[in-house]
Amino acid sequence: MSDLIKMLNNIRSIRAQSRDLSLIELEAILEKFSIVVSEIRDTAVEKEKEDSGRKAKLDNLRQLMLADGIDPEELLNFSGKINKTKPTRVPRPARYKYLDENSEIKTWTGQGRMPKALSKQISEGKKLDDFLI
Repeated sequence: MSDLIKMLNNIRSIRAQSRDLSLIELEAILEKFSIVVSEIRDTAVEKEKEDSGRKAKLDNLRQLMLADGIDPEELLNFSGKINKTKPTRVPRPARYKYLDENSEIKTWTGQGRMPKALSKQISEGKKLDDFLI
């Protein structure tokens, strides 16, 4: 929460800040706050009307579906059959073969971070092409 909101939410802070203001300035501030509160109230009432209208439309559609013998649950189950999963990417084949610290043969596709064992061997003078499969 910002310092301004903390101050506006505390009556003592408002009183302390208002001591330096004239009555005319305070009334102007009050009028501006009243306008903002009124706008927010109007927006909330408008949203509530839209929500109630939407709910009435949904209830109407539900009644029409039930009258035609369609259960809304069936519709949900029907739409769930559509496969929305992203297809998995085919793994890339290994391009390099190397020996790790335990003398085990390992492979690397060439993507991502280079394995430490391979990096160490390259720093010792070998070339990456030496490890091609």
